[in-house]
Amino acid sequence: MKLDIISIGDELLIGQTLNTNVYWISKELNRIGFTIRQQITISDTEDAILSTLEESLSKSDVVLITGGLGPTNDDLTMPVLNKYFGGKLVKDEKVYQHIEQLVTSRGFEMNENNQKQAIVPDNCRVVHNAHGTAPGLWFEKDNKVIVAMPGVPYEMKAMVSDTIIPWLKEKYELPEIINQMVYTQGLPESILAEKIADWENNLPETIKLAYLPSPGRVKLRLSSVGVDRNELQDMINTEIEKLTQLIPQFIYSEKNEDLGTVIGELLKKQNATLATAESCTGGYIAHLITRVAGSSDYYKGSIISYANEIKINELSVDQEEIEQYGAVSQQVVEQMAKGVQQKMNTDYAIATSGIAGPTGGTDQKPVGTVWIAIATLNGVVSKKYLFGKQRDVNIERAAITALGMLRKEF
Repeated sequence: MKLDIISIGDELLIGQTLNTNVYWISKELNRIGFTIRQQITISDTEDAILSTLEESLSKSDVVLITGGLGPTNDDLTMPVLNKYFGGKLVKDEKVYQHIEQLVTSRGFEMNENNQKQAIVPDNCRVVHNAHGTAPGLWFEKDNKVIVAMPGVPYEMKAMVSDTIIPWLKEKYELPEIINQMVYTQGLPESILAEKIADWENNLPETIKLAYLPSPGRVKLRLSSVGVDRNELQDMINTEIEKLTQLIPQFIYSEKNEDLGTVIGELLKKQNATLATAESCTGGYIAHLITRVAGSSDYYKGSIISYANEIKINELSVDQEEIEQYGAVSQQVVEQMAKGVQQKMNTDYAIATSGIAGPTGGTDQKPVGTVWIAIATLNGVVSKKYLFGKQRDVNIERAAITALGMLRKEF
């Protein structure tokens, strides 16, 4: 079953508002068996809505529309859909009562715009909006479904989860779709593909593989479509087991876990603690660790030693070695790691020092040069990396690489 998602709004087209709705809808509808054929964003005009809807209905079974259902004159979705489906606008008493209760409970009086939102096409199925005033509209044509929803994310999500998905499951017999992720770190996409080429070439025809690279790691998505979910999952599990035997040192999760979560679980198993000393990453490693609930059980804190004086005064880095080797050096980053480990009395410590860019590089140390050190109770390991010229990417890649280095110490 194919599904299109149409997002309506000039604010989306010009980048004024980030369209998070398509990400969420795609994930939830694919999970229940729909193949997402297209995501498209259009302006709030009659011509754009009608032409896009016609094209989508010619190729897909379901079309989900978000946006343009508000009470103001620039919200055209409802009247345009009413015109397209040949309905008559009527007042829905149940919708009106809900809007009145919602508006008055917030201390406001009903106005003309509020009342207008209870006007709906008489040939649609109304989708209750528990969290807002604009109802959703469910139309059917030639055994195809078109649903219009508000663009407000929390209103839309409740409609999809509570009503639209159950109604779609009632109407259609949907296939089982499994998308299983394997998370890798330590190899760029091209080298990873080379290492697993034989495994990839021998995958069953029913399993599709996709490479999804991001700074510092590559996700591998194994997808399969069929009737028996358990059978599909068993096939994918068998292939993941083969992959794990092939590149065990590069796989950090098969359970949709980020590296911060994986590191936390490893630390908890050892009843161990961690601290960080960050220069070029500026606290990003600390962010990746502390966004995990419960990280206070094993993470003690960080020293953002951006300036050399902080490296010297707070981490006991030798000033002469900074002058001799530079702040971006093996000598300095190893002292940073040992310094924060001792200062915070932890079992493990991470330190980073580098040139994130886009300026500051030299012939000897170009932009993207990063030293990372890991201190353990058994000593210190360190490694130099050359990432690239984009500052944000370098920071993220350095942080992910540092966590990957720490993972290998367990």
